Amino acid sequence: MASPDNEDMLYALRQSLSQKRVLIVDRHAPARDSLRQLLAALGVTSVHGAGNSAEVIRQVKSNRFDIILSDFVLDDGRDGQQLLEELRHAQLISLSAVYMIITSERGYTNVVSLAELVPDDYLIKPFTSEQLQARLIKAIYKKHVLSKIYDGIERGALNEAVIACDRVIEQQPSYFYDALRFKGDLLNLQGRTREAEEVFRLVLQSRFVPWAKMGLATALRDRGALDEAEQLAEQVTSEAPDYLSAYDFLASVHEAQGRLADAQRSLQRGADASPHNTVRQRMVGDVATRNKDFLAAEKAYGRVMQRNRGSSLRNVDDFANLSRVLVERGDVAASRRIAAEMKREWRGDRQAELAALITESLCLNADGLPEKAKALVDQALELQNEVAANALEQGKALSHRLVVDLAHACFATGKEAEATQLMRQVATENNEDVHLIEQINNVFEKTGFADAGKALLDEVGAEIVELNNRGVLAARSGDFEGAVQLLIQAAEKAPNLQFLVNASKAIFTLLDQRGWDHELATKGCEYIERAQRKDRKSSKVASAREMYRAVAKKYGVSIL
Repeated sequence: MASPDNEDMLYALRQSLSQKRVLIVDRHAPARDSLRQLLAALGVTSVHGAGNSAEVIRQVKSNRFDIILSDFVLDDGRDGQQLLEELRHAQLISLSAVYMIITSERGYTNVVSLAELVPDDYLIKPFTSEQLQARLIKAIYKKHVLSKIYDGIERGALNEAVIACDRVIEQQPSYFYDALRFKGDLLNLQGRTREAEEVFRLVLQSRFVPWAKMGLATALRDRGALDEAEQLAEQVTSEAPDYLSAYDFLASVHEAQGRLADAQRSLQRGADASPHNTVRQRMVGDVATRNKDFLAAEKAYGRVMQRNRGSSLRNVDDFANLSRVLVERGDVAASRRIAAEMKREWRGDRQAELAALITESLCLNADGLPEKAKALVDQALELQNEVAANALEQGKALSHRLVVDLAHACFATGKEAEATQLMRQVATENNEDVHLIEQINNVFEKTGFADAGKALLDEVGAEIVELNNRGVLAARSGDFEGAVQLLIQAAEKAPNLQFLVNASKAIFTLLDQRGWDHELATKGCEYIERAQRKDRKSSKVASAREMYRAVAKKYGVSIL
């Protein structure tokens, strides 16, 4: 493959630059205009501007940008690095998009080199149009070299992406470590932890990079070597304290070890280092709530609310989380204020209306007014059916935390049958979500139904095992059609991640044996998508998607 030093390639890259759509992010309009003029001198005419983070989010949701040029200092306390992390984690920009940071801080490169998600390049002010062009062409060329890796990842074709990594490793020595990083992460995502471990150990033989240590730590954690994984992550937080995902990783290891207080401390360390990152603040609130440190939870959820106020990144759960914690702390008046704010911010949203009804019911019950609370619960139950039906029709997920809160309100007002039914539904659909199951347990305990709750969860667990075993045994006996029917029944009755994956795999195993059936294949794809919404990083989901792609390819069918 030609290099960017090749005259023909340079000419082609310069020509392609004029076709790119660019977003300039700077809080100062004159700075945006100046950069727009530099781009115009390079032939770039499709240029958008954003003066604040909220505008960036709105624009990237409406347009696909090839290049984002962001000032380092933004309007709301965020910086360009934090904005990059939020955009990437929320999958709001494609992997092929060039993200470049503009800064006057010459020491910036020392910090960014140790970050988890690094920009494609950075420019030190002032710079000329020629310097801008050279940096952009270099970044565009790199995206070109890695394009097949990006394409495989974004299509869910992870095996193809791994093969593309190997091709870059063999043919493009300049991008050797970039390809190794992608390959190791992909192998971890597929559950191929031994192979991933080999890749990351190879990198660490020749250089220290935080991502390689964290990739190795992930492989070790996923195969159960928690102590060694913890040790590696602690080394990263010491050697590269700005590599913030290491704190999140440590918290996951501590939770797996049953060390909830340590998990909270690790997340808080990461949140203190990135106070404007709402994703991490929300994680602090969640673990503090599970740890019954309601003051810390209130502070964390409050920061999430403050950062996302007026932003398209806000969600109803943020309001509900804070309201719930305030009731736990006995601050009913503050909880009511949050509910009122939620109704204003989400005017016309039925799920927000449901959350407000539940919050007010719990507040009334705390005030010693059970009859008034019961009247609101009746309204909430009726509305919940409507909201659930709408969510199913639109392919969206109803907040299961909110359903557990509704069950709590039902228990508190004497509606035990309704509460139990709601709890059974949530537990059945989310039996693999240990945090949600813990929330269910806490509600049973707080409302005086601990024994009944344990019995219900044990019963749900037994039903799930029995449903799964019937389908699996049918498949092992060679009755693929019977296995498909049984596992579809299981997925419809208990749409948890494991059942959705099992049903999709059974479907594509049958199609592999008997031939393609469009209707059945569509059902299998639907189950994969629903499972991915529960956990987009699950190796089980990745495996099911690979099976679908292999069978579709066998019969020459276009990927849905």
